[in-house]
Amino acid sequence: MLPIKILTALLALILLPGCEQTQQQPASDQEQELTAFFASSYQQTLSRSPMTQTYRGIKDNYGQWDNLSDSFAQESEAIKAANLETINSFEFYRLNPDLRLSAELFQYVAKRNQRYNNFRHHSYIMQQFSGWHTQIPSFLINMHQVSSQADAEAYITRLYGVQTLLDQVIEQLTIREQLGIFPPKWSYPQMLDASNNVLQGQPFDNSDSDSAILADFRAKVEALDIDTEIKQLLIKDAQAALLNSLLPGYQSLINTLTAQMALASDNDGVWKHPNGDDYYTLLLNTYTTTDLTAGEIHQIGRKQVARIHAEMREIMHTVGFKGDLQAFFKFMREDPQFYYPNNAQGRELYLSEAKRVLAVMEEKLPQTFGLLPKARLKIKAVEAFREKTAGKAFYQSPAQDGSRPGIYYANLYDMNSMPIYQLEALAYHEGLPGHHMQLAITVELEDVPEFQKYARFTAFTEGWGLYSEYLAKEMGAYQDPYSDFGRLAMDLWRACRLVVDTGIHAKRWDKQKAIDYLVENTPNAKEDATKAIERYIVYPGQATAYMIGKMKILALRETARQQLGEQFDIRDFHDQVLKDGPMPLTLLDAKIQRWVAQVQRQQKIHYPPQSKLQSKLQ
Repeated sequence: MLPIKILTALLALILLPGCEQTQQQPASDQEQELTAFFASSYQQTLSRSPMTQTYRGIKDNYGQWDNLSDSFAQESEAIKAANLETINSFEFYRLNPDLRLSAELFQYVAKRNQRYNNFRHHSYIMQQFSGWHTQIPSFLINMHQVSSQADAEAYITRLYGVQTLLDQVIEQLTIREQLGIFPPKWSYPQMLDASNNVLQGQPFDNSDSDSAILADFRAKVEALDIDTEIKQLLIKDAQAALLNSLLPGYQSLINTLTAQMALASDNDGVWKHPNGDDYYTLLLNTYTTTDLTAGEIHQIGRKQVARIHAEMREIMHTVGFKGDLQAFFKFMREDPQFYYPNNAQGRELYLSEAKRVLAVMEEKLPQTFGLLPKARLKIKAVEAFREKTAGKAFYQSPAQDGSRPGIYYANLYDMNSMPIYQLEALAYHEGLPGHHMQLAITVELEDVPEFQKYARFTAFTEGWGLYSEYLAKEMGAYQDPYSDFGRLAMDLWRACRLVVDTGIHAKRWDKQKAIDYLVENTPNAKEDATKAIERYIVYPGQATAYMIGKMKILALRETARQQLGEQFDIRDFHDQVLKDGPMPLTLLDAKIQRWVAQVQRQQKIHYPPQSKLQSKLQ
């Protein structure tokens, strides 16, 4: 038996601050104060954004839009600065590990906001890829739910508020005009076309069909259990709001865009703006959550492109293709076997197959995950009013109260841009185990502050999406070698982004040089390359986050596997990545290191057998 003095010393070591303890300690005064601060600052931020309330299934201020005025933005920045001072006053080392992580996240976001405020007017409030001209109808159609007469009246109130909202957009455009900050000239015709598309149909013209917004409102009102006469009055009020507020608001916006198009330049990179190089450095830091320079990211991209080309050649040999990689790219681009018909039947076939592969993947999730999302997943085509300018695919998070499912949008405007061999990887990225898995779990977290559920770090979120494409292969997907080629093609696309994004915004490549690089190095069509480069031009830095995030998650996984050996469980790892919501890669790295150390100190936790999942796909 050990002497009493030695036993006492060992017990003291076990109880040192920071060591794992088996019993949860009562919250200190500082921890209670911090928890209250998180709650109050979250509510303060939420109260200033009616649209965010709607996104989160809250019907407070249901008839209002966000305030985009510069004076309101200045008030918001003052609030954020005060919150940064408050969080800096806490002693993080005295907090329990979970609350310390939350404090680090809050501080990180507050500091990021402070740095970005110096360049607040450098961002494009309007550009062809997304902007208020398409966000207004998209928000009303997809976010504004109508389950009562009061909800319908709030919809009408929002329609009457469109003119004021667009006046504020024009104010922001004017501020940027005075600073010499414009998106490139070629983006304006696309913005104008999309704006005019919103004004097609009744009540704006004498066509036989309703405009997209009126059709949506009519359908939502007709589904209500209220008197027919009231329904007719509501629809009449909506038509009046469209004509008296939305129409003049859009006409003013169209006039402003037309005038600014004459002032915009043909230069593409943000280097053209005042302090443009510093702005791009900030964007890279923001999106990748690293200190990687543009030159370093560019070189990582070129190395990844070479790696993926080599893996593609292996598949080329597997399928018995005769020729070089460029010939194989041409074959994959042009052979009709890889495309559904460019018609309604083809679009339905695509959606049906996407639902099928996701249903199969859903059954496999318990083998690789402990945490599973509760929210349903819906797969739908991008709406007609925005499909010409929207991205290839994207995901919309579910409402926290379960009133709205997570939505995987596939852009089926041109089926020739949606090859069948990429269908699997795209579905896994946007759906399961990708964005729906990660973002739905985040929304459903119960033991973290609310702000933490909605913090956004592109490298984490999109890195997870790209990692999920790779993980699906380990889970048995891509049995067809052409589908596995599709996975590599999408991986290659993200690697090329590192090269072209930094090429455009740091190395001053023009648009055509960037398009040519994609055409030469990927199997994607020239139309895909053109649209992608146009996106990277108006979203500088964002496209670099995908590959950087994926590489970090994979690196952390392999390091943990090596350090834990037989104790490593892939479900444990994935749950650790997802259980606290999105975070910067630096904090994710530190968290995984702490988890590895904890597992090394204790016996491995075994999961109970999983029951069969009830499908939540729609």
